[in-house]
Amino acid sequence: MTLFYIVLATTAGSLLSVVIAASLTLAMLGRLVKSLVSLSAGVLLGTALLHVLPEAFEGRDPQVLFATLLGGLLFFWLLEKAELYRHDHHHDGDGHDHHHHTDAERAGRGGLSVLVGDTVHNFCDGVIIAAAFLANPGLGVMTALAILAHEIPQEAGDYIVLLNAGFSRRKALLFNAISGLAAVVGGVLGYYLVGTWDEVLPYMLVVASSSFIYVAVADLLPQLQQRLNWRETTAQIAWLAAGLSLVLLATAGLHGSHAH
Repeated sequence: MTLFYIVLATTAGSLLSVVIAASLTLAMLGRLVKSLVSLSAGVLLGTALLHVLPEAFEGRDPQVLFATLLGGLLFFWLLEKAELYRHDHHHDGDGHDHHHHTDAERAGRGGLSVLVGDTVHNFCDGVIIAAAFLANPGLGVMTALAILAHEIPQEAGDYIVLLNAGFSRRKALLFNAISGLAAVVGGVLGYYLVGTWDEVLPYMLVVASSSFIYVAVADLLPQLQQRLNWRETTAQIAWLAAGLSLVLLATAGLHGSHAH
């Protein structure tokens, strides 16, 4: 049953983010990405720091796990330097301070690297979801939802980049969907590899947390540091708080269900 849940979570997450990107106009996507960047920053930080790390640290040597957390942060930083762990939400018309046609240039330079990077990223997400489900089904659900919250703005951003590179809508969606299925492959492999070594699970959960923290701190929060008017700033804080609140509510619900 655990393998079924892993496959279901990874498939649903991959396809849902692509379907949402396909169903909205580019103008709506642009507005949605802005709000979801704030929301997903709250969800990722909340899930990592309030849910996944406490589970991993239960009754184990904190020094070794903190060293793993540090190693994970550096690993994802190096992957991003190699352009294999990109999670870019910048696009033309998003109000960011970069010159026009940035997307067309970036995708023109390396439309393939966008897709390769996404595939590696999605594969890592699949392994992370598998490790969480193996540790605790509730934790698996929380982790899958946190990844989905981040995947939707990421896939929407990638979709816009590919369209600006000259891809047709159908082709951009097809490539995004194929890239998303790498999460399913990662989930299945993670189930068989991680499942055979129970003692590896806490370390995998810490690596999962390092991924969430890295994405939030290195990519999402810096995007929220622009000078904005009070209304936009309030909206950002509200979306961030909503992300944290979702995690707190889900955590309380899961603890409540365990208590019964």
